[in-house]
Amino acid sequence: MKTVLVVAAHPDDEILGVGATAARHAAGGDAVYAMILGEGQTSRGTHREDIGRETVAELHKNTLESAKAIGFREVFFADFPDNRFDEVDLLDIVKAVEEKIRELKPQIVYTHYSGDLNVDHQYTARAVLTATRPIGDYCVNEIYAFETLSSSEWNFDYALQAAFCPNVFVDITDYYAQKEAAMKCYVSELCEFPHPRSLTGMDVLSKTRGMAAGMQRAEAFMLIRKTVK
Repeated sequence: MKTVLVVAAHPDDEILGVGATAARHAAGGDAVYAMILGEGQTSRGTHREDIGRETVAELHKNTLESAKAIGFREVFFADFPDNRFDEVDLLDIVKAVEEKIRELKPQIVYTHYSGDLNVDHQYTARAVLTATRPIGDYCVNEIYAFETLSSSEWNFDYALQAAFCPNVFVDITDYYAQKEAAMKCYVSELCEFPHPRSLTGMDVLSKTRGMAAGMQRAEAFMLIRKTVK
């Protein structure tokens, strides 16, 4: 049994990016956890305080319902300000991730692609890379970056950052139904097609990634680091 940690910026990113792969890990007997760094929702008001805590609480309730569909053993919330990670000291985010890694000792970590459009995704990726430095008796042997619909494909600033280019494909044909059921729990986050963060968008991406690897459906990742001891 391996311990797997998904570090995501917002509620629903853990499903969009790695939901079916997480379900596959869980079905195989691995202990799978999710850490959500941002509170979600509060960027949708003019000011952070415009969105009541009851709205955030309802979103987090959706997260826990979604987690049951996937098989996450536990979800941890850090409650950093939504879409305002650039206003937080990166060190504070790093320390939050480090603490969870010390506690869980995961061998595998999934997180955001550093080239995503969303600033919180960028900071999450940086924080994870810092928190998983191979220093001393480190536990993390594999780090993968996932793509997030409505962020990975919308960063057109190719002069500064290469586009998401996956080199690892996971067959999720038998686990896609769990991913879809989990995403349906996020009633406030789902959009209507052709918005990419929709059930149809998710369906199309899974088949597109599957075709690239000779599968019915796949989730695609970029291998950041793999250590063979």
